[in-house]
Amino acid sequence: MSLTLTAADWLALFTHFLSLSLLAVGGAITTAPDMHRYLVDERHWLSDVQFTSSIALAQAAPGPNVLYIALLGWNVGMNAGGGMGAGVAAWAYALLGVVIAMVGIMLPSTTLTFVATRWAHQNRELRAVRAFKQGMAPIVIALLIATGWILATSQGSQLQHWPLWLLTAVSTLLVWRTRLHLLWLLGAGGLLGWLGWV
Repeated sequence: MSLTLTAADWLALFTHFLSLSLLAVGGAITTAPDMHRYLVDERHWLSDVQFTSSIALAQAAPGPNVLYIALLGWNVGMNAGGGMGAGVAAWAYALLGVVIAMVGIMLPSTTLTFVATRWAHQNRELRAVRAFKQGMAPIVIALLIATGWILATSQGSQLQHWPLWLLTAVSTLLVWRTRLHLLWLLGAGGLLGWLGWV
């Protein structure tokens, strides 16, 4: 995929990630549906495969969850530079995309988190602080479900993936109703994938 981005496009990418940063309640992954809408559906800067591959690669790699933002920026920049075979200019655009995406997603939320955490820690006994913490839990869960839905429905027919849906439902019930540690479920899912069962 090859595209041309103007300075206004790069600024639009930066400001979009700035705004998403403040909506990333529960982590940057919760904003993936809107990133998909903006980057794939509206702007056509990424293909659907590039988007889902960026998330899958970042989630499989060790490190922070936010790495997928860097990969999205990389892919936008690489597409703007003409693709992998376009030489040094493509790599420079890719690095520019990484910097713009990461600074955009990190700057507002990091600043707000620092200031709000200091204030909330100093006022942790206030009813409003406790209510805010309890009220955010359903929002985070809904955003994670929306992200999972976007990733799941981009893979074509859902009927052929019924074992994955069953595994997801069983895992959800186990986390919800038992004290079984999540790492055991991740290990079991990895084992089932290794055996080729899912």
